[in-house]
Amino acid sequence: MFIKKELKDNLCIVTVDREEALNAMNLNVLHELYDNIESSINDKNIRAIIITGSGEKAFIAGADIKLMEKLDKKGGKEFGELGQKVTNKIEGSSKPVIAAINGFALGGGCEIALACHMRFASKSAKFGQPEVKLGLIPGWGGTQRLPKIVGKGNAIELIIGGHIIDSNEALRIGLVNKVFDQVKLLDEAISFAKIITANGPFAVSQSLKCINDSSNYSLAEGLKKEVEQFSDLFESQETNEGLKAFVEKREANFR
Repeated sequence: MFIKKELKDNLCIVTVDREEALNAMNLNVLHELYDNIESSINDKNIRAIIITGSGEKAFIAGADIKLMEKLDKKGGKEFGELGQKVTNKIEGSSKPVIAAINGFALGGGCEIALACHMRFASKSAKFGQPEVKLGLIPGWGGTQRLPKIVGKGNAIELIIGGHIIDSNEALRIGLVNKVFDQVKLLDEAISFAKIITANGPFAVSQSLKCINDSSNYSLAEGLKKEVEQFSDLFESQETNEGLKAFVEKREANFR
């Protein structure tokens, strides 16, 4: 077992537990991560997910290079598709996913972080897409997600430079949302997750869907989709409770 799953009330903390290999991804770890993310999304009692790595050195140091060295074109495609299956599952989650990046997030590890809806990092965290140093390119979504998050110029610099940046630089370019001391990182991620889970769960999931889908539409199409979802919510019990609670000056009781 390479994945630990811990429940805290309605939160799920998913920890990649391969500390001796800096939590690097091989086929077994990827399959386990996918299964745990999928089961967390399908669990009606879970409202938010946090992904982190074991130890203090690495979030996910990347893909397992010893495995990759043995791959041919067919194997490379299968490995890339599996990585994309995991990152697509994370990004497409109807429940918010927060990356608590406690150390190295390189290559595939950075790509898994990019797929999360938010990224909180420790001050000691390091980021990079060093695939070009191996004669490769990012294969789990890095060339697609990184430009959307940090801008095309910053993404090109990181991908074709292949260098590593620290958490302060990651914060400056928008790669991470917030930076904390290592000892506070997970608690801060949990604290923000609790803020999210106090909100309407369906409203949260539909917000994520509209944001994720925006890249597939023109502005006019996206606005049309947004207002359709906005108006549909007025027929939901959740929205009725939220509006009524505000008028009555009490906390909403979302279920």
